[in-house]
Amino acid sequence: MSEAEKLYDMLRKVQEPKGYFFNTDKKRVLELLEALLLNKQRYGYMSCPCRLSSGDREADSDIICPCRYRQPDVEQYGSCYCNLYVSKEWNEGNVPHVYVPERRPPERIT
Repeated sequence: MSEAEKLYDMLRKVQEPKGYFFNTDKKRVLELLEALLLNKQRYGYMSCPCRLSSGDREADSDIICPCRYRQPDVEQYGSCYCNLYVSKEWNEGNVPHVYVPERRPPERIT
């Protein structure tokens, strides 16, 4: 079992009871989890693979996965920015799969 698959199993057990599910496109999910693990190697923390990290944990605190924007994104769009975490309704096709706009304030983007 790959490290990404181990992370998948661990996070699924923690996040599903909170109402956050992985996208049913498991190939995409594993690619994102691999990128999270790569960022952990690079920076020492799992920063969002869909955003540019600065390498400064404090500056990136809002984009450490699960990021600060996941909850409002999933509530509004059924999916987080990366489409990693989604609602059950999104996975079932009961929520339109639309582009999730960036919520991170421009001044936080390095």
